[in-house]
Amino acid sequence: MLLLTVVAPVLGTNCYVVAADDGRECVVIDPGIGVAEQLQKVFAEHSLEPAAVLVTHGHLDHTYALSELCRDRDLPVHLHEGDAYRLADPLGSLGPQLAAQFAQFGADWTQPADVRPFGGTETELDLAGVGLRAIHAPGHTEGSTLYYAPGDAVVFTGDVLFAGTVGRTDMPGGDDALMRATLTRLASDDELPGLTTVRPGHGAASTLDRERASNPYLRGL
Repeated sequence: MLLLTVVAPVLGTNCYVVAADDGRECVVIDPGIGVAEQLQKVFAEHSLEPAAVLVTHGHLDHTYALSELCRDRDLPVHLHEGDAYRLADPLGSLGPQLAAQFAQFGADWTQPADVRPFGGTETELDLAGVGLRAIHAPGHTEGSTLYYAPGDAVVFTGDVLFAGTVGRTDMPGGDDALMRATLTRLASDDELPGLTTVRPGHGAASTLDRERASNPYLRGL
């Protein structure tokens, strides 16, 4: 797997570009605020053509560049149905305080034309030759999703799990009980192997073994 990271200049959101080894097509995960130009450079440098976009959850700092990407190319956007409503009103779904904080970005937003929500607890996706398992992981938002690549032992966790901490639950759609249930699953070896690399929505990479041993929100679950 080819895995490239573009860090957004606003809030440091990690946007990932994923392709099969020697593949020409790629998948973009969580294109946040201010990454569109950087992504174009990555595509050109590595001779890649985006085939689809995955969204771990519908917060604006993980979706903002969808407008530009999907205006330039006819790209399908995949996300859990629990968060699909956020693409229609990304500012309003943040709540009044954060909506006011990010109001400057609302004027340029255009909802992608080809949105393909999926439902259920787990969904198998094969995009651009990359096999991924979409695992519903609510708590941070209703539709928060982990994207697990079993062939490469990598999981993209969005704002569910970070190195040393976890996502907040005090925003609209957040739920403490659901987050605890999600984290309990992640704390178990039955859910994902410990050697799996964690690629979070913000900050440095980690492994599930490391987080299970040291993350205070996973220890003891």
